[in-house]
Amino acid sequence: MVTFIASIVLLIVGYLFYARVVERIFGINDNKVTPAYEKNDGFDYMPMSWWKASLIQLLNIAGLGPIFGAVLGALYGPIAFIWIVVGSIFAGAVHDYFSGMLSLRHNGAQYPTLVGKYLGRPAQSVINLLSVALMVLVAAAFTAGPAQLMAEVTPLGFFTSILIIFAYFLTATLLPINKIIGKVYPIFGAILIFMAVSIGIGMFFFDHSIPNLTVSNLHPGELPVWPMVMVTISCGAISGFHSTQSPILARTLKKESEGRKVFYGAMIAEGIIALIWAAAGMTFFGSTGELQAALDAGGPAGVVNEISSTTLGTFGGILAILGVIILPITTGDTALRSSRMMLVDFARQVSKKKLESKWTPLVFAISVAVPTFMLTQMDYSFLWRYVGWSNQVVATVMLWTGAMYLVKNQKFHWICSLPALFMTAVVSSYIFYAPEGFGMEYSTSMIIGAVIWLIVVTWFVRQLVKHKGRKEEQIITPKAG
Repeated sequence: MVTFIASIVLLIVGYLFYARVVERIFGINDNKVTPAYEKNDGFDYMPMSWWKASLIQLLNIAGLGPIFGAVLGALYGPIAFIWIVVGSIFAGAVHDYFSGMLSLRHNGAQYPTLVGKYLGRPAQSVINLLSVALMVLVAAAFTAGPAQLMAEVTPLGFFTSILIIFAYFLTATLLPINKIIGKVYPIFGAILIFMAVSIGIGMFFFDHSIPNLTVSNLHPGELPVWPMVMVTISCGAISGFHSTQSPILARTLKKESEGRKVFYGAMIAEGIIALIWAAAGMTFFGSTGELQAALDAGGPAGVVNEISSTTLGTFGGILAILGVIILPITTGDTALRSSRMMLVDFARQVSKKKLESKWTPLVFAISVAVPTFMLTQMDYSFLWRYVGWSNQVVATVMLWTGAMYLVKNQKFHWICSLPALFMTAVVSSYIFYAPEGFGMEYSTSMIIGAVIWLIVVTWFVRQLVKHKGRKEEQIITPKAG
């Protein structure tokens, strides 16, 4: 119990203090006109209140991620608390802040465009493919799951449920952001918070107490922490998916100082939600062995349903069903919205045209919706196994993008480069050891990962030398009025 409460406190302290450090190093300027005003098109670009943007950002980046991922991460025992706290404060929230604020500084640019500016065109080409593929996979997974549950609890069939969800996807993707997302998503974000807080309070009445972190119970011996837990618990610590969502809200901020609340703050809130569900997973079943048995029987959705129903009764069961249906759908549609925005940006760069036709959003929305729909009709589970790793690769590249922005502007780059180095080591070793990767021996995987890490370190040192004493010129546009 002490470890859990201390972890919550540390996350809050991290927001109150470290977020301000990150903001100061980035260098905000509230006199600069934001894209919400400068490019207001009544569709993607328009001013929105910071509290509404924060709730939408939380829902977009969270969904079921900090619930399912944290429940699976609970198998590692209380050491999961360490990763959630350290990862959220020093990696995930920094990642989200820079992905949002760099987008804001570059007229609402999408993630691949930012990568191209600071890491070069070759990196941008790879990330264009990887990030859109990640969006399609996420949307497909977050369609089939809710559709399956809808088919079980309603008279609707699986295929009919998918059609209904996709009809909603296209509607939400093609409408201005203030129509559905701006009006309904803050409510869903509040439901996500209420659900977590209710479970957090209910844990104090469980038959078993929340385990504290000790030397003897760091994690079960058969599960190597490094690098597995850093990929298992992605949402709730650091997730590359967030870098594709932050530009959606970057196009709605009224001033730069709101970025700390919207981007850094939403990630800390997600970390708290992840802590609650990780603690619930460790506590409710009494042991990691019992948790594993429950996961084998019903998967993460079954575990969430059992914890919610037992803790909160019928009301908890309703919340669980709403969560498993609504939360992934709201993540799926913003995944398609961001992929549509990415493809439009990419097409503009290639064609050198503005692409301002009223049919442009529809054409690009359909171009990503079709492959997403096709994936829901096949066994894509073998593809989904790679989402976790590719998600963290995207996060690592975003951290390097932030690091290079700071290097090129002669600012304290370590707030981005240190977590970037850490995550580089994670993804470099994980893919060689994981069953869905090359499945090599642990020691061999660590050696190969170390070699890749050293190559990346060498590249970064060369960049530091190259840009020493050189500073990019920043153009500040005075705020209107």
